[in-house]
Amino acid sequence: MKILITDIHHGNGGGHVTYVLSLLKGLKDDIDLTVAAPPTGRLYELASRMQGVRVLPGLYTSRPLTLFAEVRALRKFLKQERFDVVHVNGGADHRHIMLACLGLRHRPAIVWTKHNTNPVSSLGHNLRAKFGTDVSIAVCDYVANILSQSGYRGRPIQVVRNGIDIDYLVPASAAHKQDCRRQLFGQLADDVLVLGSIGGTDYNKGWLVLVEAISRLDPALRRRFRVVVAGDPPSQSMLDKVNALHMSEQVMFPGLVKDVRTVLGACDIGFVLSFREAASYASCETMAMGLPALVSDAGGLPENVRHGQDGWIVPAGDVDALRCLLQQILSGASCLPTMGQSARARVEQVFSTSSFIADTKNVYKQAHTRVRQVAAI
Repeated sequence: MKILITDIHHGNGGGHVTYVLSLLKGLKDDIDLTVAAPPTGRLYELASRMQGVRVLPGLYTSRPLTLFAEVRALRKFLKQERFDVVHVNGGADHRHIMLACLGLRHRPAIVWTKHNTNPVSSLGHNLRAKFGTDVSIAVCDYVANILSQSGYRGRPIQVVRNGIDIDYLVPASAAHKQDCRRQLFGQLADDVLVLGSIGGTDYNKGWLVLVEAISRLDPALRRRFRVVVAGDPPSQSMLDKVNALHMSEQVMFPGLVKDVRTVLGACDIGFVLSFREAASYASCETMAMGLPALVSDAGGLPENVRHGQDGWIVPAGDVDALRCLLQQILSGASCLPTMGQSARARVEQVFSTSSFIADTKNVYKQAHTRVRQVAAI
């Protein structure tokens, strides 16, 4: 098959970009792949290094004159290339592809992946559902339910869970863990637990809830926690909040890291305490590293973790519930290695890369078949 994958992100792109990169790695050996993404983004940079993948600049602006020129160029490109499937991953690229395909004699099938939990009831969504979508991919059951109650229900909706590279993300050895801890925090006492997040420093990610919960512990318990949050530097208002909670010496911000293993390798527990979230690569990558995952009950996060077995699920934004759980974790810290092993096994069983790639290929075939059948009528 001949596939075009589009993405809209100019910067880091977070889970969207991780998703596309995982697809490219798994598909490039037996599918003709082209990526069209902004040249200022992480996806463009990293995909350009992959053999077997053609990477082209793709811009998806909303200003009318620029939009018209971009869609016209895209339509010409689609006519020339005759792709079997275009896989879109955002709203703007989805819009551009829909407009570029209208009236094409030999149009590609359009597959859209919904990566978030945002509403899909707008006019734009209704138009894209009717005229620009052949199959929708939901990254978790929670997202699939959102789609099933929208205009997208008129086309197939398939749940395809994210694939995690378990050969790259492996539990850290004891020696490597100690080295990672020293690099982040210096020398730590043996009874100190490090909680880490690679999900970013946005307020929505809920890490400030964890910091506040730790700050409310009795001093003897409070000293036994350290927190590391990787991502863009937090805003000054967030840093002021950390300082007001007297937690600045216990919270580390290493910035954007090229290798998440340097952060997760230092941790005893990983956390994603978002106020809204879909599938969350961060929680699954945490579990692949052999760490119990502490997650909120937002969106699709509870689908990843079995409470008390692979980690814990707490109400989003509930500081008191989190404080009580932290006390329980300290009293049962000897169980963390067993929970970490269970978390690793959970990822191997439910979030394998092989299933992710096979399921996505099946969606491509389904979408391509539907378009050909409609064209034959």
